[in-house]
Amino acid sequence: MPRTMLEPWHDFFTLVGASAATLVGLMFVAASVGTGLFSEEREIGLRTFLSPTVVAFSVVLASCVVGVLPSPNSSVSAALVSGIGLLGLVYSALIWRRMVRNGLVRKIDLEDRIWYAVAPALAYVVLTVSGVAFALASEAAAALLAAGICLLLLAGIRNAWDMTTWAVLRRPG
Repeated sequence: MPRTMLEPWHDFFTLVGASAATLVGLMFVAASVGTGLFSEEREIGLRTFLSPTVVAFSVVLASCVVGVLPSPNSSVSAALVSGIGLLGLVYSALIWRRMVRNGLVRKIDLEDRIWYAVAPALAYVVLTVSGVAFALASEAAAALLAAGICLLLLAGIRNAWDMTTWAVLRRPG
């Protein structure tokens, strides 16, 4: 992707990437603090809800790194963004399969299904499309990348808050 397409977005990628890195760290702290809530019978919930949120923040971070990458070859950056999006899409499909297989789809609200499964999958599709747009030198490529990143960040923040309120409501005492 031509660097000139991304130069106006440098501050955006830097700020959002730093935020995503901080949120990944906070998710590890939250998981450590909440270890008493995550028993063996809740392992499937942990892997279905907490892990995808960490992955979403990590994908935001990785996408932002690609956005500021000083790569002289535009096809490398385009392939990286598309690859990140495709891997995220596969991961979302695996999460959805786990939700269905373990009966979680019937147990959780539509809102949770949308934010834990549908929104991230849509964001990963947008990231994949943005990589293709960069390869084609489309003017919309940077905006598509930013839109995918923002949707993932929004879903991750919403889901982290959902897990926090769940943990607070189940805290003993």
